[in-house]
Amino acid sequence: MLALASLAVGMAGALAQENMDKITPINPDDALVEIKTSMGDIVVELYNDTPLHRDNFLKLVGEGFYEGVLFHRVIDSFMIQAGDPTSKEAAAGARLGAGDPGYTIAAEIDYPRHYHKKGALAAARTGDAMNPERRSSGSQFYIVTGTTASERQLETMDLKRKNQQMESAFRNLALQYRDSITSMQRAGDEAGLEALRQKLIAETEEKVKPVDMPANVRKDYAEIGGTPHLDGQYTVFGEVIRGLDVVDRIQKVETDSSDRPVEDVRIISAKVIGK
Repeated sequence: MLALASLAVGMAGALAQENMDKITPINPDDALVEIKTSMGDIVVELYNDTPLHRDNFLKLVGEGFYEGVLFHRVIDSFMIQAGDPTSKEAAAGARLGAGDPGYTIAAEIDYPRHYHKKGALAAARTGDAMNPERRSSGSQFYIVTGTTASERQLETMDLKRKNQQMESAFRNLALQYRDSITSMQRAGDEAGLEALRQKLIAETEEKVKPVDMPANVRKDYAEIGGTPHLDGQYTVFGEVIRGLDVVDRIQKVETDSSDRPVEDVRIISAKVIGK
């Protein structure tokens, strides 16, 4: 059940790699991309069932878009992020993270098929307040490092994920009644607001059926780690299949107050190496 004090409150939130021949993809139809960085090489596999993100990433790789960009946001035990084109010539200490190719990509969130286990490749995006459809940045991506979690922690995070899913669906439905809500608020029609709130709660519960965290997902989060609190909110479109040790080294570099590495960690090149 949604725990919302009132529809007005809900509306406020609404508005407001070994030898290359030894690299075996998990799915033989998935594309492989080698990302050479100043700290070593990383090979990622792009999922075939997130075609918008796969094709966009391959397009950018083919254009040389990522050559020279920095890992501009690095947080130990969380993730490493890159893809801001303005980072190529950025001065030391400059704040980064706002650059993109001028477009976004429709979300392809497919939980629990794809989830934020360690090594997951996912698309960055702006927050829900500005981006309720959770569209992805056209170029920025992150690789998950994260931490392991206990069963109790996983239960708590899974419940939070389900509540967030319901809240998001509720807010999106409420947006369709924006004018009516505003009119009732101005008129002080508390009964009308409550009736509409109950109607939207019923519609949300009918439409959204959150799934429990599957056993295989729990096992990965307990044994290899990740960031389960991001599940269902960002598009995961691939994973690291070689060079996770490089990712681990990058996450440990010294960073400044805006999480930018003090010494630049740069993508030297990115190329498609197989399918």
